Parts: sequence; C-alpha cells; structure tokens
Amino acid sequence: MTKLLPFSRRDFLRTSAMGAAVVGLAPSGLFSPAMAQAALTVGFIYVGPKDDYGYNQAHAEGAAMLKALEGVTVVEEENVPETVDVQKTMESMINLDGAGLLFPTSFGYFDPHMLDMAKKYPDAQFRHCGGLWKEGTHPANTGSYFGYIGQGQYLNGIAAGYASKSKKIGFVAAKPIPQVLQNINSFLLGARSVDPAITCQVIFTGEWSLAVKEAEATNALIDQGADVITCHVDSPKVVVETAAGRGAFICGYHANQSPLAPEKYLTGAEWAWGNVYTDFVKKAQAGEKLGNFVRGGLKDGFVKMSPLGPGVSEEARKTFDATLAEMMGGSFSVFKAGIKDNKGNVVVADGQAFAEDAIELESMDYLVEGVVGSTS
Repeated sequence: MTKLLPFSRRDFLRTSAMGAAVVGLAPSGLFSPAMAQAALTVGFIYVGPKDDYGYNQAHAEGAAMLKALEGVTVVEEENVPETVDVQKTMESMINLDGAGLLFPTSFGYFDPHMLDMAKKYPDAQFRHCGGLWKEGTHPANTGSYFGYIGQGQYLNGIAAGYASKSKKIGFVAAKPIPQVLQNINSFLLGARSVDPAITCQVIFTGEWSLAVKEAEATNALIDQGADVITCHVDSPKVVVETAAGRGAFICGYHANQSPLAPEKYLTGAEWAWGNVYTDFVKKAQAGEKLGNFVRGGLKDGFVKMSPLGPGVSEEARKTFDATLAEMMGGSFSVFKAGIKDNKGNVVVADGQAFAEDAIELESMDYLVEGVVGSTS
C-alpha cells in the first residue's frame, strides 16, 4: 500500500526538529534476511510526475505491480530534483518509513547523492536505473539495472522506415550520453534496414525535461522535412502532441503514448520495469543477494513494444514481427559488420557483431553514418 503524506518528506526534514533528530539515527538491520522474509518497505523516487506519459510513469507502473505482493509496502515521492533534496528523501524513507530497498530512478540521483546515502546507510540496498555502477569502485550495497531498449528503437526504426515518404526522420534527445546515442543509432539503423537512403536528424535539448525546447526541436525537425519523429526525453508528451499536430507520425518511448495521438502513433519502445522490480523484491524478501549489474532485453521481459498503430502497413507489420521474433530468440544483432560513424570512421568492423549485452555498447560515444547531428 502506498503511503500518502500531506507534505513532502523534504519539507518534513527541513522544518521538523524531530525529523533532524531522526536523520541522525542509522537504521539497524533494515535488510536482514529475517526481516525481509516477514516484510519489506521499498522506496521509489521520481524526478518528475508519475503520470508524465514517459520515464517516470514507466517506473511508477512498475512500482504499482509491487503493491499486490504479500509483505511489501511501497513508498513513493515524485518531483524530486537531482540535488541534495533527493538525499533528504532517501533518508526520510529509510528513517521514517523503514525502507530497506530504494530505487532512486533518475540519472542524476546516482553521484554523489545515492552513493553518499549508501555509505551512510550500509544496511539498506540501493539500485539505480542506468549504466553508472562499476564493480570495485562503488559500494557493495549499490548497483544498477537497465534494459536493452535499443532493440525497441530499432523496431521503431523499421516502422518509421516504412511510414516515411520524405526519407527523413527526426530524433529529439536530451543529452549525448551512451544510452541516448545507442537509441538514436538503433532508430536510424532500423529505418535503414528498410531504406538505406533514409537519414535521421537529431537535436539535443540539453535537459531531460524542457517542454519549450522539446516543442521547438520537434517543429524544427518537421520544418526540415522529417515526417516521423521519436525521442529520448523524460516525458515524450510534448514531442508526441507537437508532431501529431503537424501531421507527422510518431514512435514512442518509455511508456505507451498512443492515447495522445492514436492515428499517428506507429509503435513505441517501452520499459517493463514491473518484471525487474518484482525480481529484486522477491530476492530481497528471500534474503538472497541482489544483483549489482542487472540487464535484459525483449526476451528477458525488461522491454516491450507498444501495439502497432493504424498507420503501420501490412508489409511493415510482417517485417516488424519477423525482426521481433529474431530478437525474442536471441539471434539478432543491431550493431554488426561494416558500420561507420557519421565522421567516416569504422566503428563495427567487417566480420564483427555486438550481442545485445556487449559491454562496449554501454560506452558508445558516436553517431552512426546517416545521423545528421553532433555529440558536442
């Protein structure tokens, strides 16, 4: 059952002397096997609203699945900035709610905020969404989880490749970190598997959530001829509604945005965090060691695709379904022989192919040939 507070935990800790005293108390045995078997309180922290049609909603949907599990209490706080405020929220969840397992979900929560809290509260477990955790460098009670959602963006690209008439597709991106670059590249490679002449223009906004710039970027891409748009920002809502309003097709990301543009939504790459969180929680309740570096793709139930929309042709559906089947069988590689970056350098040599779980992909720093844009 989710606990609802009349004011934020951060406000409590700022204004209450009692709160200040409580913070000074280290939790005892929060993650002991005996307690985990009987009950477990799990904390979720979101950088934006839980109903953002995007990143935060995908995590909140996963958290909601835990509420049906026996012995599990879920506590949540939304709209927590990537500042010291998130440390206060984590301390509140540990000291006031007894949380033994915390999921600070946003990219900027990791360093220094989650790491500082993990050192201060060694009996609690912390798992972060992303690729920042390193064995031997970060505390043993921390870890990361992520999904191979680039597979989903490749499938988005297939749908986009069939739908595009201009041979120009567009991508609104927040920041040029490896996970974002992999999604941009996968989207273009999927489209080029349909038509090698297709190009993808990318515009970086510089922030995970900046509605004005996202709308401006979407309009700029369409003005330059892009007729299918996707994105990697926290909430695709502005991108989806702006693009659909201009008559462009949409490929979604994070969660299902089809209700926002039912006629123009082709498909979308979605997270399936409920499966991941359920596995973490069941291990915690059983007193088992939690993984520090957890990854999975479509076949592992970490990622899923939105239903195909009315703008997807029958030919596109067949190609989409066949490629999805290959991915589910584990026999498909997005990054394979002969790929160059958009500066002409070979990044995947002839005879080489990266499996979905190749660690090299988590340090990607390039845009592939056919992507119009720069990482700097």
